[in-house]
Amino acid sequence: MTAFPIVEGLFDPATHTLTYIVADPATGRAVVIDPVLDYDQATGRTSTGSLETVLARIAERGWTLDRVLETHAHADHLTGAHEIKVRIGVPVGVGGRIGEVQATFAPVFEAQGATPEAFDVLYADGDRFALGELTVEVLHTPGHTPACVSYVIGDAVFVGDTLFMPDYGSARCDFPGGDARTLYRSIHRILALPEDTRVFVGHDYLPEGRTDFRWETTVAAQKADNIHVGGGRGEDDFVAIRQARDATLKAPTLLLPALQVNIRAGRLPPPEPSGRRYLKIPLKAG
Repeated sequence: MTAFPIVEGLFDPATHTLTYIVADPATGRAVVIDPVLDYDQATGRTSTGSLETVLARIAERGWTLDRVLETHAHADHLTGAHEIKVRIGVPVGVGGRIGEVQATFAPVFEAQGATPEAFDVLYADGDRFALGELTVEVLHTPGHTPACVSYVIGDAVFVGDTLFMPDYGSARCDFPGGDARTLYRSIHRILALPEDTRVFVGHDYLPEGRTDFRWETTVAAQKADNIHVGGGRGEDDFVAIRQARDATLKAPTLLLPALQVNIRAGRLPPPEPSGRRYLKIPLKAG
């Protein structure tokens, strides 16, 4: 019998990011997936408005938060996972290959504490755990990053940056450790789920011709209409399309601040002797 979790998507217009609250209707146990810590790059100020909304929604509905789940180490927003952990006392989980991402970026920022132990739970492909009467299954879906995972909860799958809405396509693969062929195969693991599975994406960027933000689709719609993989597109064709697209993309606006916070599971850099905290910008002098 298929289980139907309650899903609430909260859209952050500043970073085009979706944070999801997923709850078991029978018990009210809930998880938060990919929470956002607000960050103003012009002033260097962090704030918690987005997190306050998430926690208020959970409280209003009388749900009990069990854990925070990250789909990957994001390069486009700062995660609010650690702030939720501090407030609620719940563990933070991520894909078990996060160490590969940390090994790439920790030396760039001299990021103390950027080790797998920064996260409370490291998930391997096929891991399962309970969410009330529901079961969460972890799918390792690399390609965007080596550590990307998707979470299957009842009739829903939360794919992070692996797939976007059908009219926008798929994730970029030009970050260190990314690979278009790997992404294609990961996408097809998702597309092998039942066709009526609800697919919840990690971002929505408005493609030409659409004016409303969307974040829910289905496996059937992705198989039929996704502009990068739909209609039975083959792997070589996908790789050519993806690599050509990646060659035109700029680095995410919050790439440098986001990575050095997110590889620490959302912990801010430790304070200097003055008590101030600093985000680092590696300088390439020439």
